[in-house]
Amino acid sequence: MIGLKKILILSLMVLGVWAIGVTGYMLIEGWNFHDALFMTAITLSTVGYEEVHPLSQPGMAFTIFLILLGVGSFFYVFGVLIDAFLQGHIKGFWEKKRMEKKIESLNGHYIVCGYGRIGKSIALSLNEKGLPVVVIENDPAQVEEIRREGLLWVEGDATRDEVLKEAKVEAAKGIVCVLKSDADNVYITITARWLNPGLLIVARASDPKAETKMVQAGADRVISPYEIGARRMALAILQPTVTEFLDLAVHSSKLDLTIEQIEIQHGSILTGSTIKEAALRQNYGVTILAVQDPERDLILSPGPDLKLKEGLIMVALGSSKALQRLKAVAVGH
Repeated sequence: MIGLKKILILSLMVLGVWAIGVTGYMLIEGWNFHDALFMTAITLSTVGYEEVHPLSQPGMAFTIFLILLGVGSFFYVFGVLIDAFLQGHIKGFWEKKRMEKKIESLNGHYIVCGYGRIGKSIALSLNEKGLPVVVIENDPAQVEEIRREGLLWVEGDATRDEVLKEAKVEAAKGIVCVLKSDADNVYITITARWLNPGLLIVARASDPKAETKMVQAGADRVISPYEIGARRMALAILQPTVTEFLDLAVHSSKLDLTIEQIEIQHGSILTGSTIKEAALRQNYGVTILAVQDPERDLILSPGPDLKLKEGLIMVALGSSKALQRLKAVAVGH
């Protein structure tokens, strides 16, 4: 792209050539401003009209000089513009090709549809955790910001099948629909579920009435930011200590304490034992806050006699190292 400074320089160069022509004819030939301006115009444009008045010898010499100056300036400006256009076009072409190649190699990634305030926060949070993220955005200005952040992106309308396929939705692990329109988020949910039946779909709903439609369309989770924000603010007033604990456990990087979900997979040594027998707190330094049984609802504060089995998801609280140790035995490797 051509910077504003270069555009200003090129504009001043063109105006300068015209100013030299008008001033030269007025001084050398003694013409008035309009005649000098007209003679400069037909000289620089090389249209071949007759002179306004017969030229003197110095006037002829000046006309030759003005033609050479004008043609040289024209080719310089034209060359700069063409060079900038080609550089931008070629750079954009190869950048898009590199982006497509990177996305094509992804598997088990996450897609964020929309790069507004919420979408940006989600994409950057996933990226900070080292998870592969592809952002779909239709606004060129937002795409430029995504590029600066170093994220993978697809420019286009997320409601279109081909755009979702370009983001490789068939191989994705999850998709987040955070467009401004609830109708668009419903449409993306339907399309994404059809293209990838096993996809985890989280959709944003501005209108609480749209939540039911999104669930019916195939969304696994529907989030209403306004309602959640209101509840969070109420909790901050009524139970500030609880709010502070949640912030520390989920968002703080200063305290080595976090909450994560860990699934017990095939071959894990935890399978078949109870929470008490596995001694998760003593052996791994984690506290199980809740478990999600595939055959039952979410169980809060599970008892020590709860039997662990394949497919059970544990919501665990602990340090990063402790959670990593628990993950290692949960996956069965």
